[in-house]
Amino acid sequence: MPFNIGASGIILLVLIALLLFGPSKLPQLGRAIGTTLREFRAGTKEMIQQAEDDRDTREDK
Repeated sequence: MPFNIGASGIILLVLIALLLFGPSKLPQLGRAIGTTLREFRAGTKEMIQQAEDDRDTREDK
């Protein structure tokens, strides 16, 4: 698994983020990441649905 990060790894990442961005910017950064992930998921769902619709249309013919 490529993202096999333990508790110590997560703590280290949080500390690095605090040093780089500061505590005041972390909520904004988290919000931006959450929004990006939501848009990505919605886009992939839309692409999958469109591919299924295209496949169903081809099978009907």
